[in-house]
This record gives sequence, structure tokens and C-alpha cells, in this order.
Amino acid sequence: MKKSEIEWTDHTFNPWIGCTKVSPGCQHCYAETLMDKRFGRVKWGPHGERIRTSAVNWLSPLSWNRDSWIECPSCGWRGSVHDAKALDGITACPVCDRAHPDTARQRVFCASLSDVFEDRPELIPWRTDLFKLILATQNLDWLLLTKRPENVIGMTIWSAPRCILPANVWIGTSVENQEQADKRIPELLNIPAAVRFLSVEPLLEPVSIAEYYREEGNGTYSLWSDYIDWVIVGGESGPDARPMHPEWVRSIQGQCQMKEIPFLFKQWGEWKPIENANRYAFNPDKLPDTTVTMDENTLAQKVGKHAAGRLLDGQEWNGYPERTP
Repeated sequence: MKKSEIEWTDHTFNPWIGCTKVSPGCQHCYAETLMDKRFGRVKWGPHGERIRTSAVNWLSPLSWNRDSWIECPSCGWRGSVHDAKALDGITACPVCDRAHPDTARQRVFCASLSDVFEDRPELIPWRTDLFKLILATQNLDWLLLTKRPENVIGMTIWSAPRCILPANVWIGTSVENQEQADKRIPELLNIPAAVRFLSVEPLLEPVSIAEYYREEGNGTYSLWSDYIDWVIVGGESGPDARPMHPEWVRSIQGQCQMKEIPFLFKQWGEWKPIENANRYAFNPDKLPDTTVTMDENTLAQKVGKHAAGRLLDGQEWNGYPERTP
């Protein structure tokens, strides 16, 4: 999909469709809702099928790789140089008219409808084809997000004699609660990727990413967060979405700020928080419909993803890891 609607990527590429739920964050999987229950294209789960996408779809990254990408440092617009304005012969941003936008690398989120590192025999040749495609598209940064980081090193074509991932491969793992943070982050940090990132979505409870240590080879210890390059946080969307407390988000933003980790707040999801909710204590009849209590001072109202927006404390948070074109 060119020009993805997902806030933190430019394109979305799905090499195949289908997956198996592995943790609480999967409970209301949008991919299953869309591809299994709504369209009936695949059957989800361990006994379900996996369907490879079309040959035409597999050609898309090659086309993107040939395109020149730019980013406006003023308003943040990103897109093809062919979509830019030409003002008096000078390339300019089509949104704010800023002259001479920066050269940028395109980001490709791979496998929004599956998990590249799911352990299934039919995926072995498809994965090999995917990695060959990644090697053939050096102008693209490939963002591989997985709930199975423990499988990454053993499932790449770069595993022997030692795993060295190409510089255009970013590896991320999903973290929805502290249990999964404790399980998946250490596995992520063992992967020799140019960029390691966390997708903390859907955030279901407070999560610490800064208080844990790992032992180095020389007997010293370092914080996990010293090796995390980027953190994305978002609430859940969809009809059965669970609300997210604003203090959970602020905590992670603060941890990232302390460790100078780029932080991107993607969305509140279906539920928008209502803080200082004690003003409703003596007027319960004035509570908005579809409202739940998160604590004595915080409510959440179900208003839909677009209405809830992505402002945290009145501003957008659009941090990205540095990557030299």
C-alpha cells in the first residue's frame, strides 16, 4: 500500500496474510477482524491457512525503491519528489511551500496482516523471498514488527556464520503490558539490527522500559533502554477496544525523554480520556454516554479513533530515530 495511513510509516507491504494470537494485545486483532471475519480471505489461528499476496503486490517495493523521497523540516510532510511543488524552478513542500525539502529514506512497515517470524514451514521459502526483496531495495528502510523476537536470528538468511542484518532492516517488537515487556525486550536487544524499536500498542497497563538491566560480555551491566532506538505508543481501535489511561502514556514518554529515545504517540484509539473528572462527582447525569471510569479522577469516553485524535497534553509527539539517507 503506497502512502500508508499508519502514522509512523510511508508504505505498508504485506507479503502474506494470516497469523496466530499469542498474547493479550492480540485479543481484538484488527487483521483477523478484517481478513478472517469480515472478508473471509484466511482462517486465523494455528490451524488456519496463510495466503501469499499477489506477484503484482510483490513488485510494489521495487517501484518505491526507484522513487526519490523528500521530507519537509517545517511541517513534516513526506512524499515523492514528484508530488512536490515547483516554485520559480525550486522544489518546495506542497503543504507549506517551504523551499528545498530534505532528502529522506522511505519507511516500509512489513506485515501488518501477519508476523514475518511466525514458525510455520510454508513460510520458510516466502521469508527467503522477502529477504531477497529487502536486499534488492536498499533505498527503503524495512520495519519488521514482530511478537516473536526470539525467532528473528534463527529465521533470517543472514544467520550464519553470525547474524548481521542489513542496515536497511529495523526490528521492532510489540509490548502491550509489563509481562510482554519483560519477555520480548531482552530478545529484541539480542538482535543486531541498525534500529530496534518498540510498538507499545495497544497499551493495556503501565509499562516500564527503563528500569531493567542486561549483563554485558565484560561483566558490566547496562540499561535496556540504552539499546532501544525508538518507542511508539498507541491505544486500541475497533469496536471492542480497551481504553488507555493518559498516565500510562505520560510515564513512557517521560522514560523516553530521560533516556533521549525518540517517542511517537500514534493515537488514543477509540477512547478519549477525560481528566479532572471529579467535576462530574455531583452531576453524574451530565456524564457523556459510553463513558467508563479509569480511576477517581479519570474517565474515558468512546468517541472513535479520529475524534479521539493523537494529542498528548496538547501536542503531537512525532519522534523518529535518526537515519542518514
